[in-house]
Amino acid sequence: MRLYDTASGDIRPTSPGRVARMYVCGITPYDATHLGHAATYLAFDLVHRLWLDAGHEVHYVQNVTDIDDPLLERAERDQDDWVVLGMRETALFREDMEALRVLPPRDFIGAVESIPRIIEVIGKLLADGAAYRVDDDEYPDIYFDRGYTGRFGYESRYDAETMNRFFAERGGDPDRPGKRDPLDALLWRAERPGEPSWESELGRGRPGWHIECSVIAFDRLGMGFDVQGGGSDLAFPHHEYSAAHAEALAGQHPFARHYAHAGMIGLDGEKMSKSKGNLVFVSRLRAADVDPAAIRLGLFAGHYREDRSWTDDVLATAQQRLARWREATSLPTGPEADDVVARLREHLADDLDTPRALAAIDAWADEALRGNGSDAGAPALVASAVDALLGIAL
Repeated sequence: MRLYDTASGDIRPTSPGRVARMYVCGITPYDATHLGHAATYLAFDLVHRLWLDAGHEVHYVQNVTDIDDPLLERAERDQDDWVVLGMRETALFREDMEALRVLPPRDFIGAVESIPRIIEVIGKLLADGAAYRVDDDEYPDIYFDRGYTGRFGYESRYDAETMNRFFAERGGDPDRPGKRDPLDALLWRAERPGEPSWESELGRGRPGWHIECSVIAFDRLGMGFDVQGGGSDLAFPHHEYSAAHAEALAGQHPFARHYAHAGMIGLDGEKMSKSKGNLVFVSRLRAADVDPAAIRLGLFAGHYREDRSWTDDVLATAQQRLARWREATSLPTGPEADDVVARLREHLADDLDTPRALAAIDAWADEALRGNGSDAGAPALVASAVDALLGIAL
C-alpha cells in the first residue's frame, strides 16, 4: 500500500512488519460525531482493512481527549458535569463508529487514565532540559522547548508564518508571558480555580493536549511505528508537537514513518464548523434512517486527502450506488469478478483512491445489471470484496 506522507510530501509505500502499527488521534468528546470525524476514521479504516487483507496483524491505537479546554468549556456552558459529558459523547462516538462498520482499535485509551504516565514523562523532559517551567508564582506552567530536537517543523513542513498563525488558531498560547519562544507548547497546566486538576510532583495541574498522544503512542507502539493519522488540521500543531515530544523523550527519530492526513468536509460548499452551526452529525443521519453504508459511500466518493463538501446530491448519489450494487450482487450470475477485485485492491493500495475503486465496482455492476456474464460465483465474490475492503455490506 502506497500512502501520502505529509513529512516528505511524497506518496510512499508503507512497509510494516508482521504487525502493522497505527495511531489515529481520537475525539475530544464534547459534541457528537460529525461527518468530518467520520471521514477521517473511515480513511484510516481503509488502511486497517488493506493491511489485514495483505496478511498483517494490525495494532491500532486511538486516544480520547477526555480532559481539555473545549470539553470543560462545553460542560460549563451547558451546566453539565465534564466527566459525564465526556463519557456520554464517547459512548455515542463509539456507537456511530460501530454503525459505520469502522473496525475498532485494539487500544482505546483516555487522556485521564494516562495522566500518571504523562506526569512521569514530563518529569523526564524537565530533567533532560527539553522542558521548562515559566517564572510565574501564581501559575508555574511547564512548556516544551520546541528547539530541543533540532528537527521541529519537519512533520508539517510549514513556514514560520503559517506555524504562528495555526498555533494561535488551534489551541496554542503564543502570548503567554514567560515562554522562551511563542511556539513552545504547554505540557502541564498548573491548577486554576474551578478546573479539575491532579496532584503530582509537578504540582497540581493537568496535561496539555499534545503530550497525551506522544505518551500513549510511544507506550503502546514504540518509536518508528507505521502510520500516525488524523485530520489535516492536526498536521500542525498537534502532530508536530506529539512527534517532537516523543523524539525528545526517546532520543530517536522519527516518531512515525508516515504522517497521513484526511481532508476537511464542508456542507454545501461552506466549511463545516461549530461556530456556523452547520455540522452534519452521523447520529442524526442514522436517526433519519440513512443507511450507514450510504454515508460510507458518500464520503468515499471523494479522495480522502481532498477538502470536499457534503450535499444532498452526494447522499442521493451514494444511495443510488448502494442500491445498484446490492441489486447486482443479488443476481444469480454476473461477469467474471477476479479482475474487478484485483482493480479494487490496486486502486485502494494507490493512496486510498476510492473514486477509482468505486468506479471499478460501478462498471462491474452495470454489466451485471445488463445481464452480461454467466459466472455463478461472481456476485458473491464482489460482495465479499466490497465488504472486506470498503467495509460496505451488500
